[in-house]
Amino acid sequence: MARGHPRPAAGGGRAVTDDRKTQLAQNLAQVEERISAACARAGRPRDEVTLIVVTKTYPASDVRLLAELGVRQVAENRDQEAAPKAAECADLPLTWHFVGQLQTNKVRSVAGYAGIVQSVDRARLVTALSKEAVRAERELGCLIQVALDAESGERGERGGVAPDGVEALAEVIAGAQGLRLDGVMTVAPLVGPYAGRELAAFERLMEISSDLRAAHPAANMVSAGMSADLEDAVAAGATHVRVGTAVLGVRPRLR
Repeated sequence: MARGHPRPAAGGGRAVTDDRKTQLAQNLAQVEERISAACARAGRPRDEVTLIVVTKTYPASDVRLLAELGVRQVAENRDQEAAPKAAECADLPLTWHFVGQLQTNKVRSVAGYAGIVQSVDRARLVTALSKEAVRAERELGCLIQVALDAESGERGERGGVAPDGVEALAEVIAGAQGLRLDGVMTVAPLVGPYAGRELAAFERLMEISSDLRAAHPAANMVSAGMSADLEDAVAAGATHVRVGTAVLGVRPRLR
């Protein structure tokens, strides 16, 4: 590819890269301003909230630029995209979060690069993750994905366990070899009683987190909020926000 191009093309490539880096830096600064302002309004120290940049549909070259700009936490939701991207960026000081619905046949791959799986929502998945974490001699952090649109015993529209299933699933994770119970995650629901009520949804997640920490004090991570609703997540008490579009731009449609 670029390796075979004459030297002037490389210079042009650098110009494009520099433009992209400037754009990303500006976007990161704007997101930083939003998080800082939200923390100030909530009376929270800025360092209580960690930014995770969701890099799905964007190339490894963007991940490299983000790392140069100080980003250390990145997220992906599809293994077929995440695995090669993580491999290409293996030399970077990054923690990869897997945030999508995870099928058991993808667990071996995900366990090879993810530091934290944020979408744990069933015991069968815990068993598979444990097996592959042990095989890879790695410890995987796990967040329980809470579906605030799910009735008892059901899974949510976009994955996740119903609130009344969190306690039992937490015990399974806590007892699983190679896994670490880190906390909870949610996606603001599109249906159900919390649809269109992001702040209320995130406040409910904080209640669930509080109950979880009573039994598992170290499970204090609360991942909530995205580009459109990160302020509500910070106001509610989230420790991590997952921001993609506001940093990287509007994504191309997936075919």
